Amino acid sequence: MSTVRSSRIVPTIVAASTAATAAVLVWGEWVHWSADRREAHLPVGPTLAAPPDPAGPRIAVLVLGFGNLGQQPNLVNRWRARLAVRTARDVERRGGSATIVCSGGPVRGPISEARHLRSAVRQSGWDGPVSIEESSRATWQNIENTRTLLEDFDGIAICSNGLHAEKARVYLARQDEHLARRLVRTKCYRLGEMTFVKPVFAAFGLRKLRALRS
Repeated sequence: MSTVRSSRIVPTIVAASTAATAAVLVWGEWVHWSADRREAHLPVGPTLAAPPDPAGPRIAVLVLGFGNLGQQPNLVNRWRARLAVRTARDVERRGGSATIVCSGGPVRGPISEARHLRSAVRQSGWDGPVSIEESSRATWQNIENTRTLLEDFDGIAICSNGLHAEKARVYLARQDEHLARRLVRTKCYRLGEMTFVKPVFAAFGLRKLRALRS
């Protein structure tokens, strides 16, 4: 009898675990997709009216670093670099010019997050201009310390995983309303990309956004 019961319990546990895992992954995708929908009200950079440069609007693609212990860009920094490159290439396809600005200090290792991002950006095939900011140790500082780099651009695209980028846009609006009016859309969200880590960033991101808005 116990053998029969066990043969029924194990498949039930496996099925329940599989369903729970699938639900968490779907939730993570939905949270990031929702952040992308909230970003949808922003203009697309190269459609900005009356650009002063005849070559088209100049867009700063600001990418925010993640703690990196090793000598090479970690999984998250490689992901964020891909988002920045994807956004920069979209700017160029639409007739603008893009500069990728990598921000982040040496928070968890000897090499700054900005340098890891720059390395990952180059590895992703971007051969356009890149600037780095290496003193920031938190998102608020990412914005604060790059503002002088962003002032000369017609548009600003902030790249990171969805809720982190949303928090950074809130910080920019609080620090400099004039620059915040230059925010443009990114190409950060893609269905199925980094699905297994999205729930983690969704949980942390929602908690931090709730604290920020309260």
